[in-house]
Amino acid sequence: MGKIGLFDLEKHFAFYGAYHSNPINIAIHMLFVWPILFTALLILYFTPSVFGLPHIEFSLFGNNFDLILNIGFLLTLIYAVFYICFDVKAGSLAAFLCFICWIASSYLASLLGFSLAWKVVLAAQLVCWTGQFIGHGVFEKRAPALLDNLSQAFLMAPFFVLLEALQILFGYEPYPGFHIGVQAKIEAEINEWQEKKQKLIG
Repeated sequence: MGKIGLFDLEKHFAFYGAYHSNPINIAIHMLFVWPILFTALLILYFTPSVFGLPHIEFSLFGNNFDLILNIGFLLTLIYAVFYICFDVKAGSLAAFLCFICWIASSYLASLLGFSLAWKVVLAAQLVCWTGQFIGHGVFEKRAPALLDNLSQAFLMAPFFVLLEALQILFGYEPYPGFHIGVQAKIEAEINEWQEKKQKLIG
């Protein structure tokens, strides 16, 4: 059964889906959304630890580096908690991937150093965001969701593309009837948007 209010996954997913109904645009987002999160965490590695918390020594591929409990860690934790609250199964997987991104981005940042890392992050962010805007402008023919709901687009996008991939590959849904309910809401929202668009044109 779906949750209500802030954690109404069906409502949030329908909002996202209304902006991502074109198959090519969906594929573009599946390709670029998680790299945006990864590279954001990479540059946030260079922020100081919060409340003076100690660094955690970690080893990966034979290389030692520090995991810093900083803004990047807090962002990862917030994302992870939100996703689990939305759906325990898919949310736990998303939370796990978030922490994998945090650890891997910390490892890469420690290897690159700030002087090179910010250039890599800038290039990756430009490519990923350009790809998504092309997906919306050329294929979806609708402005990105972030123009209407910035926080929802940034916070929920990684979870939504994962949930969409799980549905496509394995037929997963958080509860029976979820995708039928979502699809009905998406169609209603798209129809409403098209009607408004026609009125503006007329």
